[in-house]
Amino acid sequence: MKETPFTMDEDWLVYHPDPHKPEFRLPAGAVDAHCHVFGPGAEFPFAPERKYTPCDASKDDLWALRDHLGFARNVIVQATCHGSDNRAMLDAIAHSQGRARGVATVTRDISDAELDALHDAGIRGVRFNFVKRLVDALPLDTLEEIAGRIERLGWHVVIYFEACDLPEYFNFFSALPSTVVVDHMGRPDVNKSADGEEFDLFIRLLADNDNIWSKVSCPDRLSCSGPPDYSDVVPFARRVVETFPDRVLWGTDWPHPNLKSHMPDDGDLVDFIPRIATTTDLQHKLLVSNPMRLYWPEEA
Repeated sequence: MKETPFTMDEDWLVYHPDPHKPEFRLPAGAVDAHCHVFGPGAEFPFAPERKYTPCDASKDDLWALRDHLGFARNVIVQATCHGSDNRAMLDAIAHSQGRARGVATVTRDISDAELDALHDAGIRGVRFNFVKRLVDALPLDTLEEIAGRIERLGWHVVIYFEACDLPEYFNFFSALPSTVVVDHMGRPDVNKSADGEEFDLFIRLLADNDNIWSKVSCPDRLSCSGPPDYSDVVPFARRVVETFPDRVLWGTDWPHPNLKSHMPDDGDLVDFIPRIATTTDLQHKLLVSNPMRLYWPEEA
């Protein structure tokens, strides 16, 4: 393999080299419904327009983590550092023996034939990123057009935004025609109340739109109290799980892009699950039946 032409950002934190085995035993068939692959850069170059250059995080590293933690399947979400070049993710899915599906990034000029090819390769959704420090957001009419075009495939839209921007996008998100999945509960400010006005607006987004789901992932990304407990995130995630038990997903977010304060132990993240999904029924919905219904409906 030729030498990578990319140099990892100096402040980039590499994923945990030796996460502990979780105490919480995942239910059979559990799905890690939000993770990424980065490169390797020498094989799958990062996008010229990227806002960051990460470490390499290969499919083989992801499979090793999957098996160590006790998951059965993965949903790989296209990382912004690869732009709309989905080859690294598609390569991982192709080598997963049917145990991975994906969420792609596409542009307006993609053809229907190319969308069909992505579907055949295991893609089941597209991601729209509204986090302004990570991407230059696409015009809303472009996103509406893409969302309309993927309906025939039964795909969903994944949206990533920060809580402070929800008032700006509330009506747009509510009008999206397909199933919509929100990344990481819309990144709430956990210094505020889980019953406060800001998070109430997020809850109303889901309550008013029964096509909108939420991932209750990334306590490491949201917490101010920090590891290993991430206690300040618990009331937010538990409220979502208990209010919308049939529309929640969970994922590791491995290899944890753009974290600056600490790199989480993925075993801690799995042990966080029973604190937000407190019964075996809620755990099964969160980790098995909900992601299977969305990503492997032919088996659900």
